[in-house]
Amino acid sequence: MMLPNADFEYVRKLVRDRSAIVLDDGKTYLVESRLGPILQREGFASLTELVAALRSAPYHDLHRRVVEALTTNETSFFRDMPTFDALNLHVFPDLIQRRSVDRQINLWCAASSSGQEPYSIAMILRENFPILSTWVVRHIASDLNMDVLSKAKDGVFSQLEVNRGLPAPLLVKYFKKRGVDWQISDDIRRMIHFSHVNLAADWPQFPPMDVVFMRNVLIYFDVATKRSILGKIRRILRPGGYLVLGSAETTLNIDDKFERVAFPRVPFYRVKKT
Repeated sequence: MMLPNADFEYVRKLVRDRSAIVLDDGKTYLVESRLGPILQREGFASLTELVAALRSAPYHDLHRRVVEALTTNETSFFRDMPTFDALNLHVFPDLIQRRSVDRQINLWCAASSSGQEPYSIAMILRENFPILSTWVVRHIASDLNMDVLSKAKDGVFSQLEVNRGLPAPLLVKYFKKRGVDWQISDDIRRMIHFSHVNLAADWPQFPPMDVVFMRNVLIYFDVATKRSILGKIRRILRPGGYLVLGSAETTLNIDDKFERVAFPRVPFYRVKKT
């Protein structure tokens, strides 16, 4: 099932054009492993045959599934716990004080994958900030991959998934057994609006945001795309709002209009005051 170089280049360009994700040289193995299930499901005899079908038709559902198969959807509940400690101890208390007049907070998880990040945030809000039950809290979660977005909307997780980072008291309080899986409560699900968003394309109209979570996403883009995305974030962040990046990501040398917030071990950023 080896992928000829010309076919790899075609797939790499397709993914770059449709998602802005950059597949580096040497990632042929990744393409081969990720496209294997599509190959079997669609009945193609080889990857070359699959790519030939892509080449011979305008962009349609098969192209979309190939692009989505090459996105990374690694996630878990409360992934990188210092980030959630900062939200709990500093960010949400600060925002509650800042927004006490209009009593509204807007959040966006910009690469929500199968939903563990936004659900983790929702549980923090419900557990620790009861005052927000009388506020307007808009919590938007988005992803490029329609399959994982559908899973996130359903809120059903395997035993292995709830074992990864979810504290047992929260499992008992907010989940119910559904066969061999676990279903998150409707109360928590209703806190989040899931939406399909391609970060590299035009964005929908967002409300002014107080927190934008874009963790472990920018690392897959080239510098020009990173700069474009950070510029868009600046335009939707409310004064005093926060951008949250992954531990290996930074705005340094990409967008000098952001400044890092001094929380221990976590990369939070704000737009510099002018």
